[in-house]
Amino acid sequence: MTEKLYENDSLLQSCTAVVRSCEQKEDHYEVILDRTVLFPEGGGQLSDKGWLDMVPVYYASEDGPEVRHWTHAPVEPGKTVTVKLDWPVRLDRMQQHCGEHILSYAFWKTCGANNVGFHMNEDSVFIDLDQEIDEEKAKKAEWMANECLWANEPVSLHYVDASELGKYPLRKKNEKLRGTVRLVDIKNGDICTCCGTHPPYTGMVGSIQIIRFVRHKGGSRIEFLCGNRALKAMHERNRILEETSNFLSVKAEDVLPAVEKLHQEILDLRGKVREKTQELIRFQLPDLLAQAPVLADGTRLLVLTLEGTAADGKSAMKLASAEPGVLAAVFTKDGDRIMYQFALSEGAEGDCKACCTKANALFGGRGGGRPQSAQGGGTAGADWEQKVRELVAEIKK
Repeated sequence: MTEKLYENDSLLQSCTAVVRSCEQKEDHYEVILDRTVLFPEGGGQLSDKGWLDMVPVYYASEDGPEVRHWTHAPVEPGKTVTVKLDWPVRLDRMQQHCGEHILSYAFWKTCGANNVGFHMNEDSVFIDLDQEIDEEKAKKAEWMANECLWANEPVSLHYVDASELGKYPLRKKNEKLRGTVRLVDIKNGDICTCCGTHPPYTGMVGSIQIIRFVRHKGGSRIEFLCGNRALKAMHERNRILEETSNFLSVKAEDVLPAVEKLHQEILDLRGKVREKTQELIRFQLPDLLAQAPVLADGTRLLVLTLEGTAADGKSAMKLASAEPGVLAAVFTKDGDRIMYQFALSEGAEGDCKACCTKANALFGGRGGGRPQSAQGGGTAGADWEQKVRELVAEIKK
């Protein structure tokens, strides 16, 4: 078995080890050592990275009592190597994972919300709670979590038999655990079973910052960042705020009302443009109807193309489909997207769903509906108008 040095000393950054085996897989090698400082992925925590002498280890996995070190180059069995940890990666993993314990405990203590899920990736960390959270609850838990960091509380480990877990005030209980269990104990705070690496003091977490929270499966999903990630996010958000305030020529604290004012002005302008567009369509409609091709069943194919929003397209369709005996086809370009709608008016025949299927194929889009009406959307390339003409030709066949 591999001696897992990281379990009891999360600050140990290197060790010497003997290579027990090196197994070639499809696109990598898996190296087993007699001991290691590299934590394998598990318990929601991403694996460490590091080196075996000069050979990079990009991933580590646990296989029963053994740790497998994934490399792109072989390492000779029997050789003694120096196992070196990529410390910035380890510190980041510890900050996020320990921060998760602390924030989960804070939600549990402040509003009785239980952590029912934990997700970590290279960019963000998430916890799922069994309760819907509002701004006040989030701020209260975030503040309590950071107070734990400011107190620089010690983080200790206990190895106990599963039968003794009832003696500890665990936040999460698992009745299925058997044998020796590892507990992570934060003084005056969280204590729970965990296999991950944690700093010896909470101050090393740096900071805990909730980024956003949303409703999720009857509860809430909390996205947060700790330590280095939180600092980077703060710098980036501050940069965006400063650039926006300079662009709008207002103070940073006045950015929100300035943006709200601009947004309302844009909505008002869009409304006016929509009114003018509808007036133009009404003016052009007699000529468009006169020029509309007549299909084999006598239905006229009325095609409208415009640039605008989905609301503009719907307004145009309302006008087009009010004309009797037409298959109305409205194409609305909005940036790099195109929306298409098809509808049969009174007395018309045709299959709008089939038309939408053809449009999906041409524009690489998705959509559907019924024979009487259908809609969808796809990508509007530089040749979008040519594709509309191709679609019209297909429908006329």
